Amino acid sequence: MKIKRLTLFVCLWLSGQSVFAQNLKQVIDREQVWTAYFNQTRFTNKLGFWFDGHLRRTDNFLEKWSTGIARFGLTYYVNDHIKLTAGYAYINHFPADGHKNISQPEHRPWQQVQWHTNSKRMKIMQWFRSEQRFRQKIKSDDELAEGYNFNYRFRYNFSLAVALGKRNFEPQSLSFIFSNELHINLGKEITYNTFDQNRLFLGLGYQISPNAQLQLGYMNIFQQLSSGNKYYNNHTIRAFVFHTLDLRKKE
Repeated sequence: MKIKRLTLFVCLWLSGQSVFAQNLKQVIDREQVWTAYFNQTRFTNKLGFWFDGHLRRTDNFLEKWSTGIARFGLTYYVNDHIKLTAGYAYINHFPADGHKNISQPEHRPWQQVQWHTNSKRMKIMQWFRSEQRFRQKIKSDDELAEGYNFNYRFRYNFSLAVALGKRNFEPQSLSFIFSNELHINLGKEITYNTFDQNRLFLGLGYQISPNAQLQLGYMNIFQQLSSGNKYYNNHTIRAFVFHTLDLRKKE
């Protein structure tokens, strides 16, 4: 009788350990390289255009392609410091776990409010963005399925630039860059990962011209996957070019 009780206890204990192990947080470290070009062009006092394009590599920084993004938008200038933008983005998720031999397309309408607070030696940029993500369903590693998985995503980005040296933000000057962007998922298909990811960036800005800047540095991306207990901790080299154009006629 004692042996049966002991056996039952051991079985229950092992079963509990198995469930506990499944619920443990699993963090996977990856190394990536992100490159991007951002353009904001102003046509009139009220209207402008937004474009940004991205190419990303992953696994040992450059081992394989991760993501390609082309994002477009029409901008309404409330004033010189506040902008409203709405548009569309096409995203190509290159072959990865769950679709090893095919790319997964995504269609993403988006809306954004962006505002700036600038001084002589410091620039602060913030935006709040909403996205509607339509990701093509996957049938197997080799085949896409009909229909789309859908969810909302909300993003808040805070970026700070501080001039280094006496030249402020003049051409060929340097600045310290800090930014942090939080992503939140919502929707019927979101069960375990309302928190999507956080992107923390530290780097330097090099002023190419009065209206163009190169930012280079390190970005940490901590992302929760849909299972809820699996996370990516991405160590990322980020190189972004930010370019603004003002095509308004000078009076």
